Parts: sequence; structure tokens; C-alpha cells
Amino acid sequence: MPLQKTTFNPGINREGTAYDNEGGWFDCNLVRFRMGHPEKFGGWQKAISTLYQGTARALHNWISLSGTKYLGIGTHFKYYISENSGAYADITPIRLTNSNTSNAFAATDGSSTITVTDDAHGAVLNDFVTISSAASLGGNITAAVLNQEYQIASIIDGNKYTIVAKDTSGNTVTANSSDTNNGGSATDFVYQLNTGLDVVVSSTGWGAGLWGGTTDGALTTTLNDSGGISNSDTTIILTSATGFANGDTILIGSELITIGTISTNTLSSCTRGVSGTTAAAHSDGATVQLVTGNASSANDFNGWGQAAGTGIQSAIANLRIWQHDNYGEDLMLNIRNGGLFRWVENNGTTTRASLLSTATGANLVPTKALQVLTSETDRHLIVLGADPIGSDSGTRTGEVDPMLIAFSDQEDPLQFEALSTNSAGDLRLSSGSQIIGAVKSRQEIMVFTDTSLYSMQFIGPPFTFGLNLINESTGLLGPNAAVTAPGGVFFMSYDAFYLYNGTVQQIPCSVRNYVFSDLNSNQAFKIHAFTNNEHSEVGWFYPSASATEVDRYVIYNYAEQVWYYGQLSRTAWLDSNIENYPQAAGGGYVYQHEIGFDDDGSEMTNVFIESADMDLTDGDKFAFLRRVIPDIKFLDDDSSSNVNLITKVRNFPGDSLTTASTANVTPSTKQNHIRARGRQFVLRLASNDGNSGNIGVGWRLGSTRYDIRLDGRQ
Repeated sequence: MPLQKTTFNPGINREGTAYDNEGGWFDCNLVRFRMGHPEKFGGWQKAISTLYQGTARALHNWISLSGTKYLGIGTHFKYYISENSGAYADITPIRLTNSNTSNAFAATDGSSTITVTDDAHGAVLNDFVTISSAASLGGNITAAVLNQEYQIASIIDGNKYTIVAKDTSGNTVTANSSDTNNGGSATDFVYQLNTGLDVVVSSTGWGAGLWGGTTDGALTTTLNDSGGISNSDTTIILTSATGFANGDTILIGSELITIGTISTNTLSSCTRGVSGTTAAAHSDGATVQLVTGNASSANDFNGWGQAAGTGIQSAIANLRIWQHDNYGEDLMLNIRNGGLFRWVENNGTTTRASLLSTATGANLVPTKALQVLTSETDRHLIVLGADPIGSDSGTRTGEVDPMLIAFSDQEDPLQFEALSTNSAGDLRLSSGSQIIGAVKSRQEIMVFTDTSLYSMQFIGPPFTFGLNLINESTGLLGPNAAVTAPGGVFFMSYDAFYLYNGTVQQIPCSVRNYVFSDLNSNQAFKIHAFTNNEHSEVGWFYPSASATEVDRYVIYNYAEQVWYYGQLSRTAWLDSNIENYPQAAGGGYVYQHEIGFDDDGSEMTNVFIESADMDLTDGDKFAFLRRVIPDIKFLDDDSSSNVNLITKVRNFPGDSLTTASTANVTPSTKQNHIRARGRQFVLRLASNDGNSGNIGVGWRLGSTRYDIRLDGRQ
């Protein structure tokens, strides 16, 4: 028989079965489509060599009038600014300053844990505090050890917490018998904004208690195991198990653990990583706190897995999501359900952001918000989910109104009082229960609630802005699940992908069921929409059903109208505009993407594309494959570049695929002789992971041909 050309429909189709999708592609990873043909993703490398602290869910860049490039990074711990791709500057707002504190420190011989006494500190677990003016405790705990920034290790009560002593290089310092002083009588403490959640914990809801729980009276002890515990250990030894009971839930770090049985200070048959948390290794001396269980409820560490007390709607009760935009050269930013801040560019990166409501000249500036943005053409500062003006008309209430939009006077982001002489004011949405997010489009701002989509447009005096209800059946899945691209606003709703370009329309999607059936909806607020305009792509990073963090992506190529997906952990993204390459956050680093074909200098692994089943004569006869003539274009000039062209077979749709042949293909390969027999056969192209010649390798697949013939009937 003549050679048979394998030509496939572009894009991935998972709406049917692999057998039903003959002539199409069925699975892939780190592969896109260009002109109908699959090719390997571009690679990535670190844009900034240093780590940031926390999980970044927001990136924002801009250029000052002087030409300085700024990158803002918002994590669940801090907010950073990088100037001209330099080191991170911490501009996290200050929450509280306590000065001249006496008898602040207590150390224990042989322990690195320092107990800090500072009345009404208002801190929560993992908060950052900068200590100054402290004196030596008399031994290893010197003034240099104390006077630096610390992350709080545990909360004892509203007046006390612990830190782990370290030197200026970050190495742990252990107290000795001479550390008997209290650190002096004039210690200063500067507390940064309370840290937030990096995971949504089941049953807490958006208005649940403080991050890490409320700690007054909480029962606390430490691990007492010289080697610590691994992520799989079910036996845990405590310094003291007094007050703990069988079946209680404890908290170590960010992991919840259910106790099986207790013998003296040993916990046995423990269940690790419960209530949506992840099992992790913990060091000896790590803080162990009672969350809830059979012990006295007065000892419970409330908040995790429990309903909050009445009236709690705090910024630190929510997944930490920063929102930001520029007002001129200055940066406006807020945390969802939290404060509204401003960083003044002229003051430099050595200064921190501060509350906008406390700025000189501020008049009725909102103190809480869901999102802040700037209306570009008319220069209004817009605050979505603002706290309303109180009944006395002189102050804001301090409580988020989830359907209220407040806007400043034109050219004055500090004036929010509506007067006959200005254009400040507010609007209230009616469809839905809360604003989820907003994106700027051409001449309008698209505002999404949990059920609906509004268009907000500048119309001038006397009303300033007008609202038009576009759709009442397509809410937004998360605050960052919408993005503006050429052609309109693309967004991810609860059951499908949509496009707004004057009207709302569902985008036909060949991987819709695959994505939404593998989505962890409890972590949906982590979804991050992105564009890659160089490749005509719009996509979404999302957490899969088995993950609590973003680990997958799905992409729609709007030029070719095809879909593809894969695995990649990126929690925030910026398209190329100010920078030459897209930037993305993941694993504590900011990366530049579409550079070469490698994973930060190492081979990009698990790159493949696999077809659906093919057959001859509708599969009623077996096929015998003797030879394959590959059509692969290597996108580099290295003669040692190579990939694997794999042929798989099966006899019935219900059978598992069996690899019949693996042909190694190089730029000089003309043909490969193979032996494969089956009713159906599948083509898979994979980067030859781990073999030589694959650093810097890119490829594009054309129309591979098979020498294939009928081989009898069964």
C-alpha cells in the first residue's frame, strides 16, 4: 500500500473519546499550535535571581516619566517592588508601631525560641515585625540578633508571641545560660500589615476568623523529635500532650493533623493533611497548637475549620489577593476585603506604601475595598466594594459593601466626597451578591459580580459614570479570571468560557468538560487569566481537582480558534509590553517566558502531544505498520537535537494503549523502521527527556507518513 499521511485537526479535543476523535489530537503538555501544527512551548528563565516571600498572585509593571521600570509583586506575606529588574524592595504597609516596651524578651537555655511580650500587638501567625533598640540578653542573644526583622513563629495570646532567634545571615541562634536579661526598657516594635491566606481552608468561608485562628487561650506546645517529622510520619512526639485528647485536630505550620491515640506525650495513628491542607515535614521545636476537639473549647485555636465569631469580616480572613493600578506614576493598591494604600514613586523604594485615607488632604477616602483601579481617560480613582459613608456623613463605616462602587473627583484621588463642584460619587449594583472583579476594556470598565456582568462608562456630569447591565447569567469564577485581549474580554465562569465584545457569547470549547471536571472549585479564587499576544493566546492558570495550588493551564488560541492545555505552576502573569518577554510568578521567583526552549537552564520535561486513535477500514481489520517517515522541523541549529516519535496500538477501544515502537528522530533522520500491529494506532511525539542533545531544543510537527497495510480480519 502507499504511504499514509497523518494529518490531524489542530487543537486538543477531549469532548468525546479517543476512538471517536479520529483525525484529531487528544492529549498534550507544553505544546501550542501554530498555523495548524503543534510545536513546543518557548522556555523560561529567572527575571530576578532572588526569592520573594510568600505566594504571588499579582504582578503589575509600569514606567515612570524618568524611564524607570517598576514591577510590583503582591504575595500573601508582603508587597514588593523591583526597580529596573533589581532586588526586591519591601513596601508592605505598616500596621502598628509600639515604642518603649519594657521587659520584652524571655529566653530559655538551649532553645532558639524567644518569647516576646508586647501588649495589644494585634499580630497573627506568620506576621512580620521589625525590632529595634533592644539590648543583649547577656549571652548568645545579642542586640544584633534581636534588632532585625522577624516572622512570628507562634501566637501565645494577645500580648505575647514567639520568634526563632537568628543571626544577621539567617542562621538559628540558641540561647545559653547567660541570656537572663529582658532586652532593655525601650524596645521598639514595628508590625507590618497582617499576612493573609495562601490556601482556602474548608469550612472557613470568606468571612471566617483570623489567619491562623484566634489565639487567646489557645493550647500550645512544640514538637519534641530530634529529627523532626516527615510528611508521612503518623507518630508525633510532643514536649507536652497535656490537654490534648484522642480525635483532636492540631495545627503545625499550615498543616492540620487529626490525632489518633495518645500515650504520655506521643501521638499515634495520626491523619496528616486534613481539611484541605497539605502534609509537610516539620522541624524539631515547631509550634503545635490545638485547633479543636475533645479538650476544653477554651483551649481551641479557633478559625481553622470553624465558623467565625459574629461580625468578623476582616482582610486577614480571606485568600490574600492584591489588586493594583497606577494613578500617574504612583501605585494604588489594596488587598481584597482590606485596606486601600498608595506608594508614592517620588519617595523611592526605601519608603513603604501607606493608607490612602490617612494621606494629607484625604476626604472620605474608602478605608476598605475589593478592588481599586484607575479610569484612564477621565482620571478618576475607582474603588469597587468600598465601605460606605456612615450615617453621620463624616466618616466611612470600615465595613466592605460588596456591591458599592465609589469614585473620586476627577484628577484628585483623595477627594471622595460628592459635591456640586466635583465629579466624585458612588454607584450601587443590583444583580448579584458581591463584586468579584473588574477589568478595563476599550472605553469601558467591565465589572463582574458573582452572577452578572456590567459595563461601566464615563458619561460626564452630572452622573459621571453610567452602568449598563450586560448579562445576568455569567458570573466570574475568581477576581483574576477575566482578561482583556484583542477581540474583547475573555473570562471564565462557573461552567464555561466566555467572550464579551459588545455582547456576551460562550466560546465553543473542545476541552470544556475536561477542565471543569478537573477544577478544584474550592480554590477558584486562585485562577489567573493571562494573554500571550505574540502567539494569539488567552489562557487561565488553575488548580486541578487534586491540588490546592495552581498546577495547570488551559489556552485558547483566538486566531486559530483552537484549545490546548498542560501542567505549569504559575500563580500570576504579565504579557510582554513594558518588558520584551512575558513575566510570570511561580515557586518564589519571577520568570521571563518565551526565551529559548528550556526550563531555566535545564531541559524542559514532559513535553508531548498525542493523537486520538486511527485505524483502517473503520477498524474492522488489523493494520501492520512497517515504517515511519517523520516530518519534524527542529527550531534550533543543533545537529544533535532529538525527539521521540512513539507509535502505540490497541485492538479495542477499551484496551490500554501499548507502546509498539519508539523511534528517535534527529535533524538528519530520513525514516525509521518499526513493527507494530493493532486495530487502532496512536502517534505520540515527545521531547526525549533526559537524553543528550535536548538542551535548547524546539520542534514543530508536520505531516508524518506511515508505511501501513492491512493485516487480516478478526
